[in-house]
Amino acid sequence: MTSPTATDSPAVGHALDVLSLLARHTEPLSAARIAAALSLPRSSTYRILTTLADRGFVSHLRESGRFGLGSAAYELGSAYQRQAPLQRAAGPLLARLVDVTTHNAHLAIMQGRDVLYVIEERATGRPRLVTDVGVRLPAHLTASGLAMLAGLSAAQVRASYPSAAALTGREGSGPSTLGELRRLLVETRARGYAVEDGTITPGLASVAVAVTDHLGHPIAAVAVTYPAELAVGTDRPLAIATGHLHADGSARPPTEGTTRPPADGAARPPAVVFQTPRKRPGTPSPVIPGLAEQVRRTAAALSARMQR
Repeated sequence: MTSPTATDSPAVGHALDVLSLLARHTEPLSAARIAAALSLPRSSTYRILTTLADRGFVSHLRESGRFGLGSAAYELGSAYQRQAPLQRAAGPLLARLVDVTTHNAHLAIMQGRDVLYVIEERATGRPRLVTDVGVRLPAHLTASGLAMLAGLSAAQVRASYPSAAALTGREGSGPSTLGELRRLLVETRARGYAVEDGTITPGLASVAVAVTDHLGHPIAAVAVTYPAELAVGTDRPLAIATGHLHADGSARPPTEGTTRPPADGAARPPAVVFQTPRKRPGTPSPVIPGLAEQVRRTAAALSARMQR
């Protein structure tokens, strides 16, 4: 807790101290622990927490009796991120991602249970997306939202989704129970990126990776959207960028796993064609090989810039 000055408002200062304390912890805290850490009377601590909770800056987890940051605090932090630093750092990186992949890329931040799209980088010849700048969509329906939610603690996810009623659907798609949402987040953490197939726009799929701050908390997500039934073997820029196709090879590349006979007799690594397996009804479209890695690299580069 900072030392008071003559111009301080004690109530405001104590409220800010509570928010700063909660921000430094990855798990919610009890009122007793907050009072002890800040040397505040318990009665004052409860009044402050009640006021902050009423305004959405603090979330009260009733089953455990603990308190964590609420959606309003997250939106306040997100507002700073999107005012300039995040967009300035992300713009060139997303432009390069589009150049490499030849697919639309975008950057989104979390606002409550929604994602807000703050950058949309369009690729030439690709379809226009609904994820234009300023558009908000339910986080649990989007690859960007799932990537960020997967980086939150279980308590933080429960605070945002206390019941299945919070799981807004879109034409019958997306998780409809908290168990389904938890399964999606477990799968996202395991693979290292989030996927979405036709939930937002039929026929289009997305892959996304979270951007994190110095504490490892998600502050944004980088995503690329591509046609779900894309014949990936024609995606030569991506194949070259990810090392699956020799930049000097003008002939049609061989089938997956075979080696291109070198013209000069020198040894070369295998050249692999990106061939999307045929999609079975009811199953997610496979992610373009190498695409998730390009998105991951972009998100990692942006995370590094934001952590400086």
